[in-house]
Amino acid sequence: MSDLSTLVLPHIQKLHAYTPGLQPAEPGWVKLNTNECPYPPSPRVATAIRAELAEDGELLRLYPNPKSTPLRQLVAKIHGLREENVLIGNGSDDVLNLLVRVFGGPSAATGFTLPSYSLYPVLVAINDGATTVIEFDRSMKLPVDKIAASGARAFFLTSPNAPTGVAFSNAELAAVLDKFSGVLVVDEAYAPFAKENAVPLLARYQNLVITRTLSKAHALAGLRVGYALASSTAIELLDRVRDSYNVNRLSQAGAYAALADTGYYDAIIGKIIYTRDYWVSDWSDRLGWFIYPSQTNFIFAEPKNARGETGPAVAKSLYDFLLTQKILVRAFPSNALTAPFLRISVGSDDEMFAVNTAINVWLKM
Repeated sequence: MSDLSTLVLPHIQKLHAYTPGLQPAEPGWVKLNTNECPYPPSPRVATAIRAELAEDGELLRLYPNPKSTPLRQLVAKIHGLREENVLIGNGSDDVLNLLVRVFGGPSAATGFTLPSYSLYPVLVAINDGATTVIEFDRSMKLPVDKIAASGARAFFLTSPNAPTGVAFSNAELAAVLDKFSGVLVVDEAYAPFAKENAVPLLARYQNLVITRTLSKAHALAGLRVGYALASSTAIELLDRVRDSYNVNRLSQAGAYAALADTGYYDAIIGKIIYTRDYWVSDWSDRLGWFIYPSQTNFIFAEPKNARGETGPAVAKSLYDFLLTQKILVRAFPSNALTAPFLRISVGSDDEMFAVNTAINVWLKM
């Protein structure tokens, strides 16, 4: 029998898989490391899923709608677009993967910034693609000219950025689109928490693709639903490489119910933004921490200890202490810009008070 390692493609041999945030198996943790919504989804979601399970789950023997057509139509209506401008994915990660399949490869570089979503290089590597990386400096100013001159076939840009939370204006995005000859993929996973989004730019730019997820603002991380907004040409290309039944029946039903309940989610998003801004202000003013202006559901903070010191060692000290208190946040030690910071997802009031109490104890150690 052949040794499987001798049969694996060379680029897969070298591949390092994406590492998600820690997922505790036991109860009692304050989990603020993966930017999940701290509140439950709309009650309409469970109702819609139960309807799909009626009659002893009879519908489950049937394939789901292959194109998620009702969901495409609803998303299009929400954004003032047409159905042919929408693609539904098994989470926005699925959509990002489809984009790499269409536009990336060994001879077609895919670009992205650093720091940004660490899944991008993994998806490119899976497809044995070439990469072009542009690094931010601490100012987090969008490097318009560098992106335009990158030579990338497609360039992935998180806006608002992860993990810093910094958003880029439509004027800045338009400046890139005016100069960039490739496809600009604006990953708007956190757009519901931002002051502006790129959807109005779709009417002007055929080389713009926007991706969204229902995992953050809509509390559906467990259902795995996301979507793309783009020209009909781009959507048709993505449909060519999409799995025929990429979104299951229950996810389609739950996502439709969530997106239809705008009042419920407007209230949740407003509460998360209020909580975020409260703690950004408190930790900045009271503790003297540097915190990037966040337009997301997380806070990217540079901790300062009682001696006024900052840096990677200080961030690690606080991270480790929070871990002893069963509080999970996210550290990014592998990059010089992000190493002195911690990313703290915005949780419920009780969760945020627990984090604050732990920080106050740490400062006295």
